Amino acid sequence: MDSLFSIEGKTALVTGGSRGIGLMIARGFVEAGAKVYISSRKATVCDEVAAELSQIGTCISLPADLSTEQACRTLADQIAERESSLDILVNNAGATWGAPMADTDEVAFERVLALNVKGVFHLTRFLRPLLEAAGTAEHPARVINIGSIDGIHVPIMETYAYSTSKAAVHQLTRHLAKAMAPTITVNAIAPGPFESKMMAATLDAFGEQIAASAPLRRIGRPDDMAGTAIYLASRAGSYVTGTILAVDGGIATVG
Repeated sequence: MDSLFSIEGKTALVTGGSRGIGLMIARGFVEAGAKVYISSRKATVCDEVAAELSQIGTCISLPADLSTEQACRTLADQIAERESSLDILVNNAGATWGAPMADTDEVAFERVLALNVKGVFHLTRFLRPLLEAAGTAEHPARVINIGSIDGIHVPIMETYAYSTSKAAVHQLTRHLAKAMAPTITVNAIAPGPFESKMMAATLDAFGEQIAASAPLRRIGRPDDMAGTAIYLASRAGSYVTGTILAVDGGIATVG
C-alpha cells in the first residue's frame, strides 16, 4: 500500500512554488522523496525557500516570471539542461485581481489571463517532450494545474478576471488531457479557502463566514493540498485524467 501513493525518486517542477498553494505542494513533494524544482517571480524568495526545503530533501530554485511565452520557453529549456525527463509538472503560478466591474479594465484581464491561462498552456507545451520521455501508458507522467472553486461557482468578491481565468484553466485541463493521453495525465485541483498571500484579503474580510459556511466547517490546511497533489502524482492517480478536483471542504459542490 505504501508504494501506491509513493512519488519517491520522481522529478517535479512546481511553478509559484515559493509561497501559498505552490509551497504546500512543493514541501509535500520534497517530504515524500521527490526531487523538486520550484520557480517564482522573486528570485531571492525562490532561492530562500529552496534552501529551506533542501534541509528536508532535494529542492532547486529556478526563478521565472511565466507571464510571457518566451519566459515559459526559457524555464523549459533550463529544466531540459538539467533533466532528460520530467515526471510531474504542477502549473500553480498565478495572479489575481479584485475590483468592481467599472474598474476592471483591459490591464486587469491581460495581466491575469497571461499568467493564469497562457502561461499554463505554453509551459506545458514546451515541457511536453520531457513529460513524454518520463511517461508510458502504464505509468504516465503527470500535469497538475491549479484552478479554483471560483472557476466553478460565483465568488463572493468581484474578481472577474480571476474567476474567468480559472474556469478557462479547467477547460484547458480537459482539452490537454485528451491531447496528451495516454502517456501523460492532466488534472486540475480547484482549491477553496487556504491560508495564502493570494487569499489573505478575502480571509481577513470573510474568513469566519467562509469557514462557517463550509460543510466541513474549516478552511484548508497545507496537508490537505499536499495530499491531493501526491495522490494525483502517484500510482494511485494513474487512471485519473481530465478531472477537476475541488479541495474546498464541500463549499462549491454541497455548500
